[in-house]
Amino acid sequence: MEKVKFGIIGVGNMGTSHLGFLTRGEVKNGVCTAIADVKAERLKAAKSNYPGEYACYSSAEELIDDADVDAVIIAVPHYSHPPLAIRALKRGLNVICEKPAGVYTRQVREMNEVAKASKGLFTMMYNQRTNPLYIRMHDAVKNGEIGEIRRVNWIITNWFRTQFYYDSGAWRATWKGEGGGVLMNQCPHQLDLLQWICGMMPQKVRAFCHFGKWHNIETEDDVTAYLEFPNGATGAFITSTGDAPGTNRFEILGSRGKLVCEKDTLTICRSQVDLQEFLMTEPSGFANPPFETEVIPQSGDNPQHVGILNNFANAVLGLEPLYVDGQEGIKCVELIDSMLLSAWKDKAVSLPVDDDEYYAELKKHIDSSREKAGEDILIDNSMSYGGTK
Repeated sequence: MEKVKFGIIGVGNMGTSHLGFLTRGEVKNGVCTAIADVKAERLKAAKSNYPGEYACYSSAEELIDDADVDAVIIAVPHYSHPPLAIRALKRGLNVICEKPAGVYTRQVREMNEVAKASKGLFTMMYNQRTNPLYIRMHDAVKNGEIGEIRRVNWIITNWFRTQFYYDSGAWRATWKGEGGGVLMNQCPHQLDLLQWICGMMPQKVRAFCHFGKWHNIETEDDVTAYLEFPNGATGAFITSTGDAPGTNRFEILGSRGKLVCEKDTLTICRSQVDLQEFLMTEPSGFANPPFETEVIPQSGDNPQHVGILNNFANAVLGLEPLYVDGQEGIKCVELIDSMLLSAWKDKAVSLPVDDDEYYAELKKHIDSSREKAGEDILIDNSMSYGGTK
């Protein structure tokens, strides 16, 4: 195999972005040989806008079963991620799944079990893990640079969306079509980064989700969640699609320092003394432990989606290890499900989330989900990646 032959399932907003990367030669060891979409007009538009020698299929199943591909990129609405990944993995194909891994943990667990047994590689499109600032945060925590984590806060509200955005797709922000709102659509990257950088999942979540607070939608568009971690650390996760100007500030306080990532800059504060020891032994009532501060601006390579695609192609060819294990995708889904379940039940939820309890509550919302009229519209999503622009 000289180059990995990719098939793209779904050529909507995200799928066409991947098609562009491949047809423009931005994936060194990859080429697109097939695309699939249930809408003929999208296939026609893709052929017109992204010239290339690739076949067109009218269904994902047809592409998976019949196309000349080594790998598939799944870029369709969220509910279909696990069943299509399972079908492809069972055929021995390599799979890249767009975020989130699924809507509810039960279907993601099934997908992961198939992935374990499959010969194919499986990854999530967690492109934010290629950001050098987040990599630096991850390494600082892992290496004990700021000591033991005491508090974690992320306010990510620069997701402002208009009603037009939500009206651009019949599936958007519906329980039946999307399975969630800002948590399910905009925040999977941040929730993945939170647990990846901290190196642990919360053990308890108490969330307050507001459904259709700022928009005419049925899913959540404003969320405030309180988190408790196994080591005693606490935290907060706040997000909304109704704030402007928004904020993107991620901070981690440790026993020997603090990390703050905001406005494409990482600030690292380090102390040579343990915070708890200092506060218990310092004879002065208002003294603060001494800190040294380092400011790291955004620089270096931040390849995002192209980085994940290149790594995946190289991993399939055996040229480098896979950067993101696709089975980690369940962690983000578990955080989303726990927050929604906490809001629905008006109580704190322990993790791992109860798969059956969550699905039972989700099913109630699916059954009452209203149909949305209108045709899906392709919109420019280049400003949405990671909530950083």
